Amino acid sequence: MARSTKKGGQGTPATVALEKAGIAFTVHAYPHDPAAASYGGEAAQALGIPAARVFKTLVAEVDGALTVAVVPVSGRLDLKALAAAVGGKRAVMADPAAAERSSGYVVGGISPLGQRRPLRTVLDDSALAHPTVYVSAGRRGLEVELSPADLVALTRALPAPVSR
Repeated sequence: MARSTKKGGQGTPATVALEKAGIAFTVHAYPHDPAAASYGGEAAQALGIPAARVFKTLVAEVDGALTVAVVPVSGRLDLKALAAAVGGKRAVMADPAAAERSSGYVVGGISPLGQRRPLRTVLDDSALAHPTVYVSAGRRGLEVELSPADLVALTRALPAPVSR
């Protein structure tokens, strides 16, 4: 995989973080449809890749602390499993405005990479079965492909079974 950012070296915070870390990645752009029912499903279909390789970034609160969960778009986040993975008791989805403030991204374009405020991150362990996975590059209609090991390293994610 080649390193890649937008022309002129102007990337998103996610691609800038990847460049700075020297991680190999590929950016994939597609025309985003604002009427799409699922941002991740739209990405998988537009890029012609299995939904199990495209991961959505969700922000939840575990015992009141914002926590990032990265799960396949083909599944759903298991909030009980997320809480258990980080040693918490209760998880609920975070308020979208709080997720946007914390990450610096808009809902539908939240990336686990280059967040304004790094949060505890859990990556569904199904990602480890793939040579590369796709996550938001920080904007709707823009995905970044990278190895799951690099995603774990850069986000300091804990791999755990958190989707169903």
